[in-house]
Amino acid sequence: MKLLEFRAMNTSVIMALESESGTDEGLRQTQAFIENSERRFSRFLPDSEISQLNAAAGHWAEVSSDLLDMLVLSKAYHAETAGLFDPSILPDLKRAGYDVSMDEVRRRADTGSTIAVRSERPTLTSMEIDATGSRVKIPEGMEIDLGGIAKGWIVQGAATLLKSYGTAAAVNAGGDMYFAGLPEDGERWQVEIEDPRDAHRTVAKLHVGEGAVVTSSISKRTWSRGGQNLHHIIDPRTGEPALAEWLSVTVVAPQADLAEAYAKAFLIGGREEATRLMLQRPRIAVVCIDAEGQITVSPNSKEYLNDRNQLLQ
Repeated sequence: MKLLEFRAMNTSVIMALESESGTDEGLRQTQAFIENSERRFSRFLPDSEISQLNAAAGHWAEVSSDLLDMLVLSKAYHAETAGLFDPSILPDLKRAGYDVSMDEVRRRADTGSTIAVRSERPTLTSMEIDATGSRVKIPEGMEIDLGGIAKGWIVQGAATLLKSYGTAAAVNAGGDMYFAGLPEDGERWQVEIEDPRDAHRTVAKLHVGEGAVVTSSISKRTWSRGGQNLHHIIDPRTGEPALAEWLSVTVVAPQADLAEAYAKAFLIGGREEATRLMLQRPRIAVVCIDAEGQITVSPNSKEYLNDRNQLLQ
């Protein structure tokens, strides 16, 4: 199996392709797809499609079919999760200090200033979508950050493209993974779940087939502001970094966008929302890790895990 690692989307991207021929070309074309997709959907690039949509707030804007699909999915997941998944939290992310890329945030010194008081902002339900005309209208005061769902869309598209050059492919972009096909030996893909308290430790191993594995964590994208440690998972109910009872949540699902949305929803909602979320999507499997290293799993995760763990109820 041929591997290629590079940096994109402010994270390390690892691609793997099993093929008898065309390996190098497949890896090159897939890297180009990822880099081009980042340019299209990154909120940090002023000419990206999402930046142009945000700049047009208050007016109808024509969007590409890909962006339209992601926005339709985002609105659906927002409704399913009762607002726990919400890509319109960008103003709150900026207010917390995540107003430039994470690489730049970490290089920037803590100025000592505290987070400004939150102001009211429109909710995602007020975003209007004209699917027939491929138009979207976000209200004034709203800014969209597709962030994770865009990364999931890119990773799944990349793995699907890469597999067209061989028999099996995998793409991992900083915890967002998608597997297309199975390795030559016919065995499932092995995924190690990192201890959110220590990146050098593995706390569980998953054995998965085709589909997505996504991990959302409050211990990865972190920074300090006014002496306060902050992270990038915003609770839409408060507009502040989530006071999560779990440090990380890993979701196994058929699609990467679904895994992305629900990993965030479980992480923000915690045990209080877990039962309702599992009823919404009974096919997904969930693995949660808390600050003591306790692992809590959904009942159907036994298909992927051999170890005994506390069950989500």
